[in-house]
Amino acid sequence: MKIFLATNNKHKITEIKETTTKLLNKKIEFVSPEMLNINLVPDEIGKTFEENSFIKAKIFFDATNIPVLSDDSGLEIEALDYLPGVNSARFADVHNDAANRKKVLELLKNEKNKNARFRSVLTYYNDNKPQHFYGICYGNIIDEERGTNGFGYDQIFIPIGYDKTFAEMTAAEKNSLSHRYLAIVEFCKWLNLYDFTL
Repeated sequence: MKIFLATNNKHKITEIKETTTKLLNKKIEFVSPEMLNINLVPDEIGKTFEENSFIKAKIFFDATNIPVLSDDSGLEIEALDYLPGVNSARFADVHNDAANRKKVLELLKNEKNKNARFRSVLTYYNDNKPQHFYGICYGNIIDEERGTNGFGYDQIFIPIGYDKTFAEMTAAEKNSLSHRYLAIVEFCKWLNLYDFTL
């Protein structure tokens, strides 16, 4: 079984590989863009996570003809009308994690409501109807960055029930409760039910 991971983000590739290895009862050979020397940058013009996830899945499937698993995810903050949302990676108008976090902290500086959630939508596509899988992790934004692990907004997000940011957790801790982990769990449940010839 072979699945192409439609992302250039090494953190996402590692998280998907580690989680699926634990949960799937099938052996999967994961292929990344780097392994096939594919340098595609999809134009993420969708207005929803589902749309952007499918855009990425389709462009990589068309380039490889290998069943694809793609991810689109982001941070939604209640007080900001659920921004940055699909613009999470470029919230500060540049693709820079530190700049994005800085902008969020500035916007929430005088805001009491710090409720937020990370959302992830995985899309499996093999030239049929795309299958979407969802994961949501609820938490709060803190006033200053903490931790050195992870990526994106991990330094300023504390999931409900914890006193550590994602960036203060080990990869194993984060990968047991993150939005992407929950979406991967749903994907694995679905894939385990079918005897695909991929």
